[in-house]
Amino acid sequence: MSAVDLPGPFGLALPGLAGAGTGQGVVGQGRAGDLAAFGAAGRARAAEHERARVAHAAARAARDARRRSDDELKRLAAEGAALLSPADGPEASADEISAWAAETFGDLLTVACSMADLVLPHVVAQRAPWVDVLFLETGYHFPETIGTRDAAAATMPITVVDVAARQSVAEQDAQYGPRLHERDPGLCCALRKVAPLQASLGGYEAWVTGVRRDEAPTRTGTPLVSWDEKNRLVKINPLAAWSFDDLLGYATQHKVLLNPLLDDGYPSIGCAPCTRRVAPGEDPRSGRWAGLDKTECGLHA
Repeated sequence: MSAVDLPGPFGLALPGLAGAGTGQGVVGQGRAGDLAAFGAAGRARAAEHERARVAHAAARAARDARRRSDDELKRLAAEGAALLSPADGPEASADEISAWAAETFGDLLTVACSMADLVLPHVVAQRAPWVDVLFLETGYHFPETIGTRDAAAATMPITVVDVAARQSVAEQDAQYGPRLHERDPGLCCALRKVAPLQASLGGYEAWVTGVRRDEAPTRTGTPLVSWDEKNRLVKINPLAAWSFDDLLGYATQHKVLLNPLLDDGYPSIGCAPCTRRVAPGEDPRSGRWAGLDKTECGLHA
C-alpha cells in the first residue's frame, strides 16, 4: 500500500505517512519527506489550533457553571473505582472504562495526550468522539511529536487543544536565564507543563491519561480511577493495565498512528532537550532527564 492511500484512524486517509498504523510508527525511506509534509500542513492549521485554544478558554465559564462539587466528584471517583476495579473480580477493559467516563462526565471529560502515540485518544473517542484532547505545547518538542499532533487534529473526530505556558521560551530565558531545563529541570517542568495543565483542567470534572503501570517503578500502583487532589478532579487511566506490547498491538489492529520516535529508540518521549535514546534492556523512562535525580515531570507524581 502506498504512502498516499494509506488508511488512517477512523478510516480516513493519511497522505504521505508511509508505514503509519503498522505498529512501527512512520518509517521507511520517505520518512523525512513525510514529516516535512505534515509540518507544512501543521503550519497551515496554526489558525485552527489558535481558534480551538480561544474557544477552549471561552468555554471555561460555562464548564464552571455546570461542574459538580468536589464532594460529589469524589463520590463518583470512589464508585467508579469500585465498579471498574472490583476487589473480587477482573478489572474493566479500556473500552469499558472509557464508556463509563463518557456516560458519567459527558463533555466535562477531557484527555491529556503527549502525542507519543494516538492510542489513548482513539480508545476514548470510540465512546466520546467530541472529547477535548489537551496537548502541552512546551516549545521544546521534537518535530515528530508536532507532526503526530497535527495528524491527530487532521484525521480524528476530536478537538486538539494546545496548552501553552504563560511565557514563551524566549520570555522564560529572559527571566530565568537560558537552558533552565539543564539547571533546574523541576522548575522548567513546573512552568511549561504542570502550571499550564492545571489551568486548562479548570471546569472539567475528569481527565483521562495514558499512564501505564509498566512504564516505571513510580507508576506500578496506578489505579484505573481515583480522585486527583492536586488538580481537584477525577483522574482516569484506562490503559493502566496495558503493556507496551498491548499498546503496539492495538495500534496495529486499529491502524493508529504512532510517533516515529518510538521506532527510533525512544520508548518514552518528552521534550527534546531532556530525552535521549534508550538502550535495549534499559528502563523505558531512563532516557528522560538522564543523569539527573528526576524521573517524573510532576504531572502524575
